[in-house]
Amino acid sequence: MTGRSTLEPRPAPVHWPGEPSDDEAARPPAPALVEDAPGVHGRVARSLARRLAEAVEGSDAPDVVFAVSRHGRRTVMSGGTAGRRPLPREALRYEVGSAGKTFTGLLLARLIHSGALTGGEPAAVLLDAARPAGAHPVTLAHLITHTSGLPALPPGFLRRALPAWHTNPYARFPAEQVVRAFLRHRPRHRPGTRWCYSNYGVAVLGHALAAATGTPWERLLTEQVLSPLGLTGTTLHAHGPETDAPGHAKDGRTPVPAFDAGGFQAAGAVRATPGDLLAFLEAHLDPAGAEGASPSLAAALRAVRRPVLRRGLTHRHVHTIAWFRHPTDGGPMYFHSGATLGQQAFLGFRPDTGTALAAVCTRRFRAHDPFVAGAYRLLAEA
Repeated sequence: MTGRSTLEPRPAPVHWPGEPSDDEAARPPAPALVEDAPGVHGRVARSLARRLAEAVEGSDAPDVVFAVSRHGRRTVMSGGTAGRRPLPREALRYEVGSAGKTFTGLLLARLIHSGALTGGEPAAVLLDAARPAGAHPVTLAHLITHTSGLPALPPGFLRRALPAWHTNPYARFPAEQVVRAFLRHRPRHRPGTRWCYSNYGVAVLGHALAAATGTPWERLLTEQVLSPLGLTGTTLHAHGPETDAPGHAKDGRTPVPAFDAGGFQAAGAVRATPGDLLAFLEAHLDPAGAEGASPSLAAALRAVRRPVLRRGLTHRHVHTIAWFRHPTDGGPMYFHSGATLGQQAFLGFRPDTGTALAAVCTRRFRAHDPFVAGAYRLLAEA
């Protein structure tokens, strides 16, 4: 692990019970196909299945799932180098790392559209009511758009995390440490003037939202986003090999502990089944039709598709409060990737083609890793 945060997005140009035998390990099974709509046939469906199988095999990870929805019709392909599993891979929960920030962005949007917040509230005042806002406060909007002026990680993080650097560094920096660091230190830059991707900033946002609503973070996210969308396979904690896929190191063989986000829950604690991730994305494609979506949640689902920030030369990098947005020939695609110490994820959707893609794998990110690039390419060419 380097000094770079394992939760950062890496967009493209952006021990299980019963170990397999030696023969099984040497010859992993072909990717397994699960179709939600068995009546879908023809050249397009066969082409999609072939491309998903290629993406699964090319990811070179112990466990891989690529799940695609086209106008509500789902195709799920799973496989991996670890051989067959006691449980279907698509039934397990996976760590999504920074891709979980899209849940945080949607939560903030819902609180704004319900009238509970405006997004302009100073985070420090929410966390300490006796503190004056100051001339240039860090607002909730600054935190979610990575324009707060905060660094990627809080002061003191490396020193505290070093003993667990290769296992669970974030677990050693609990919520009180995140809040204390924020209240004690000034941002490096004036808020709103520079873009710098910050796990620290989104973690602070989570604590500020919990303080503003008087509701613990996990309960707040569950009540406002997970339960209304019916995401019963999504949680913030691992519960064991019966429900959670195990992560692996770069070699694809060495198991790593389940990720513990510590005080960074809002920045990357989400773990979910591929089916739940696909349902989450489908809700973005059809806010009005999202099951259980109230008017404020439907409005939030529409709001997180609107650009709020452009940066870089010619302003080519476009962001919403939850997603990276890139152009395609037919219209914009929205996506976010994520990585923990032993897993990776890619979430994305395209309104122009009615396509959603959720991809997960259980190998730590490596240089020139094919997984995220392959998932990005699949969505871009959908």
